[in-house]
Amino acid sequence: MRFDLLHPADQLVMIMQRIYEYGMTTTSGGNLSIRDENGDVWITPSGIDKGSLTRQDICCVKPDGTVIGPHKPSVELPFHLDIYKIRPDLKAILHAHPPTLVAFSVARVLPAENLVPDLSQVCGKVVMADYDVPGSEQLGRNIAKRFAEGYSTVMMENHGCVIGAKDLFSAFMAFETLDFCGRLQIDAQKLGTLHPLTAEQIEQSAARRHPLMDEFIPKYYTSEERAARRDMCKLIHRAYDQRLFTSTQGTFSVRLEDGSFLITPYNKDRKYLEPEDIVHIKGGMCEQGKRPSRSVLLHQKIYEMHPEIGSVMLAHAPAIMAFAVTDAQFDSRLIPESYLMLEDVKRVPFMAATTDIEGTAAVFGKGTPVVLVDNECVMVAGKTLLNAFDRLEVLEYSAKALIAARDIGPLVKITQDEVLAIRKAFHMDD
Repeated sequence: MRFDLLHPADQLVMIMQRIYEYGMTTTSGGNLSIRDENGDVWITPSGIDKGSLTRQDICCVKPDGTVIGPHKPSVELPFHLDIYKIRPDLKAILHAHPPTLVAFSVARVLPAENLVPDLSQVCGKVVMADYDVPGSEQLGRNIAKRFAEGYSTVMMENHGCVIGAKDLFSAFMAFETLDFCGRLQIDAQKLGTLHPLTAEQIEQSAARRHPLMDEFIPKYYTSEERAARRDMCKLIHRAYDQRLFTSTQGTFSVRLEDGSFLITPYNKDRKYLEPEDIVHIKGGMCEQGKRPSRSVLLHQKIYEMHPEIGSVMLAHAPAIMAFAVTDAQFDSRLIPESYLMLEDVKRVPFMAATTDIEGTAAVFGKGTPVVLVDNECVMVAGKTLLNAFDRLEVLEYSAKALIAARDIGPLVKITQDEVLAIRKAFHMDD
């Protein structure tokens, strides 16, 4: 989808719908705006149900202050205008009150910027603006002051957050990433000691480059490939809606019968991914004109080393990632159904999937379909696309259950004899 070709009113409705549907704002809460090339500011209205917003509801504020539209603009229009005035580089502003970020704002604590590399890379430096009455001129000045200092991701004391960006989708991506990192931190703090990244490790991640690959021009598309593209998109959309990864992160791949494979593209919105966006990798070459995920060589190596694997997924689901940023060990043996699907979950160091591709690929094998990469992601393999996706779901649901259990009482493990009984009953060693 070419988001940039959508009319500003359509962009505002689309992004507000996503924010509302994911429980990141309320019927009356939050506001979005876009500054057009001619200086017009398109903004969501005041007092209109965010769950049923239409393009006709959007207000257009002309440079002379004239308002066009059936409703009054958001009461927080003044701080949007203030920010645009002092930051000509910004073309979109997002303000919302997701519960996670409100929790941090009430505690007046910023989400940790070094648990995963995503926060600093996507959001930049996050800062806090002083409290004042919502909609007041002073609150607008407090927020604008932080933007004038060069920051683009601003938390608000006892309120929510404001994010400015070059376009509305970039603002949403930063907002979503900030919320993800906040949820991850809350879960991680329940598990054990946090293991933050160093500045050098974050820089190392930011310096990752796409592998250079020769290109090929497809002569035709087999029925198998077309079905795989369709099924990948269906499950990618489901994974996104279940918050297993964010809009531009998370990678799926599927092996085809001829040994080639399909993989998700780099930096395209997972919510609206279409079959034509999927990238075909064949004989070490990339489908012409497309840019595959940066993890493409790892997927390729896994398929080369493990002919039994038919699908690989990389995700950043917050519950299992809470284990990846702490010293807590994820033990699938606590839940028999999880053990049947996941068996032994192993861990590799941060950036191992990039700096030691062969060693990381070798970790997979019989009894190890899941590998956790410290402070980075989780990798799941399966015989089929659905099998891998099922494992990813089970992994995240199990991680959620184990985190919640810690608030109830001590965890009780099943015995080794009981583990062996499971293996025998389900022929796991056959």
